[in-house]
Amino acid sequence: AKGLDLVVRMMDEILQHEDIQFVLLGTGDKAYEDWFKGLAWRFPTKVSANIYFSNQLAQRIYAASDIFLMPSNYEPCGIGQLIALRYGSVPVVRETGGLKDTIIPYDKYTKQGKGFRFADYNAHEMMYALKRALSAYENYEEWKQIVENAMNSDYSWKESAREYKALYEKLTGSEA
Repeated sequence: AKGLDLVVRMMDEILQHEDIQFVLLGTGDKAYEDWFKGLAWRFPTKVSANIYFSNQLAQRIYAASDIFLMPSNYEPCGIGQLIALRYGSVPVVRETGGLKDTIIPYDKYTKQGKGFRFADYNAHEMMYALKRALSAYENYEEWKQIVENAMNSDYSWKESAREYKALYEKLTGSEA
């Protein structure tokens, strides 16, 4: 459900051709755990596979990362991308559920948006979205704008209440 099968299909290629580092934190299916351990063994200077969970390390990863990859097959809401936004880690997500609702794709012409998305549950589409993010990262001013957009996101109840009130007033023609 979290899209690890897509990551498994493309990560070797991405690591061979891109100047990136990849950090994984968490536990789950043993086959994935073993695969990511092997990835870290094959790319010791580029991959950190942390097969355990630590809230403290999770916060450090969010704070230190430039890009947050969340290629979920299905995600009703998702909190990871919201935490990433807060830390200024630009999300690359699949267009599903809450990920589609919360991550507006960056448009270099309007300078709006705060992440990158891909529509189909497909490893190549994920890779192309990641490459779009990496291309933007190479442009300092563009990347700075995306990070600023991300960090200025407001998904608080205060903002939701304001939107609900505005919708209520529009539908009823009165003020609440």
